[in-house]
Amino acid sequence: MRGSLAEARTRLRAVFGLRDFRPGQEAVISALLAGEDVLAVMPTGSGKSLCYQLPALLGDGLTVVVSPLIALMRDQVAQLRALGVAAAALNSANPPGENRRVVESVRAGSLALLYAAPERLALPETTALLRASGVRLLAIDEAHCVSQWGHDFRPEYLSLGALRAALDGVRTIALTATADAATRSEIERKLFDRPPRVFVHGFDRPNIGLAMRAKRNAERQLLEFLDRHAGHSGIVYCASRKGTDDLAGALAAHGLRAVPYHAGMEKAARAANQDLFLREDGVVVVATVAFGMGIDKPDVRFVCHANMPQTIENYYQEIGRAGRDGLPAETLTLYGLDDMRLRRAQIEESGAEEERKRIEHRRLTALVALCEAPRCRRETLLAYFGERSAPCGNCDLCADGVEVVDGSVEAQKLLSAVARTGERFGTEHIVAIVRGEETDRIRRFGHHRLPTFGVGADRSRREWRGIVRQLYAAGCLTLEIEDRGRWGMTDEGRAVMRGQRRFEMRRDAATSPRPRRAAALPVADAALFEALKALRRRLAEEEDVPAYVVFPDRTLIELADARPATRDAMRGVHGVGAVKLEKYGDAFLAAIAAAPPRP
Repeated sequence: MRGSLAEARTRLRAVFGLRDFRPGQEAVISALLAGEDVLAVMPTGSGKSLCYQLPALLGDGLTVVVSPLIALMRDQVAQLRALGVAAAALNSANPPGENRRVVESVRAGSLALLYAAPERLALPETTALLRASGVRLLAIDEAHCVSQWGHDFRPEYLSLGALRAALDGVRTIALTATADAATRSEIERKLFDRPPRVFVHGFDRPNIGLAMRAKRNAERQLLEFLDRHAGHSGIVYCASRKGTDDLAGALAAHGLRAVPYHAGMEKAARAANQDLFLREDGVVVVATVAFGMGIDKPDVRFVCHANMPQTIENYYQEIGRAGRDGLPAETLTLYGLDDMRLRRAQIEESGAEEERKRIEHRRLTALVALCEAPRCRRETLLAYFGERSAPCGNCDLCADGVEVVDGSVEAQKLLSAVARTGERFGTEHIVAIVRGEETDRIRRFGHHRLPTFGVGADRSRREWRGIVRQLYAAGCLTLEIEDRGRWGMTDEGRAVMRGQRRFEMRRDAATSPRPRRAAALPVADAALFEALKALRRRLAEEEDVPAYVVFPDRTLIELADARPATRDAMRGVHGVGAVKLEKYGDAFLAAIAAAPPRP
């Protein structure tokens, strides 16, 4: 590819309005400019898109971007056009005649970037068009979709290796936010005919606060969290379509601007709710995991899970939709034994091969361990991806403090009840035994005569449920879902029960943690910031684009803080490139000049 790193830096400032590369970007761009193929694993929000957008502006020729979702294509094309970049998308959602105009632009060589879905690129006529158009870079976004072992496999991605071959082995960059060693190996094998340069930048997103809570009253817990985020944009994930509709209705009844999103909705209603979320501030979208991939909204301030995610990989991807602008964002995940039981049942009933089921069970165990972690959540999360870190100070366990105590006696009481009942009963029955609750079922089985009956009467049901979860997370218990959710015991559990091994647990396993104050944006002049947001919203409505296409929050914060009085002074603000300065500069300078002096 043509172009130098020095030229790339010049375009970075002039076009994108950015002062410097983010960590990891420079190395990836340098490799592309040197003519190498690249596989880049970089966190969501780290600026993966710039790694192909910037090289596309250096020299002649077309960059083809493979994107899995129309919403992502539309947003990225809108943002690039706002920067003065010649970009377009080829997809089924375009208005009549638009695809014809895009094809004509490709033939004329007037585009720098063309976005398309893999299905579109697999069509013979599209391949022929690209072969004749001098494609010089193929950028494959969300590359983990090619992996059948990944959490988001899309069969149409398997055709991209053939497309690359049809384009005479064109220089290729594959990008993803989550890919373990096995997935990276599969991406390399299926998308490249020669080993690419591999960059694994790391998985940490330090601006995102992490929190997990055992369910007590999920709706109330979510409302307590959301009330601290009034006026912010965010996502709440649910496990089912019905749960999504019910929760969206409950949040709306509470006064929040909450809308549902799931695959069972009418297509037009689903699209309208997505557009509302993308274009306006303060909208909460309540969604199944059908929502999210391809959402490029930078100012999502929170992500909640009303139910436990499927895997750590899913959890990481989903919380990664918060705080893409690098500003503070928060997450909250609610979980319970019912979630664990449901996920286990899904795995068993999936029809997958036994080896795949074993992998999914290990992933579930790792996720439960994260939920019940006795130390910094970020340490545990990053360790899953093979990274070491110090305590982060930005998770619930760091903020509230965690005291790990010897729980061997409590564990022995509960494990003994499991063993003495033949490993044939579920949580509530076992808890009733250790608490000494003489129910009809316990009398029917004679379990009120067991030595373990009543040995844990000093603890509440909630506390014993927490201990059950921690024993499961520690690998002392197995959940036998195919037999009505009964608990079985592992060799580790038997060693703890016999006193051969110590069991440590969190003292706060069943207590209610202190509510955390919402992370505040670093705004020095809140009144001016709100005035600039109102101006941005008006300009966005006039142009029929999302507000962040005009300027992201980070730009407005810097404008409110620096209060530039001239175009030259405004030129140094993050996100203000030459085209946007010319287009919006005078309007924002006037708003700043009209603002009252800072107190």
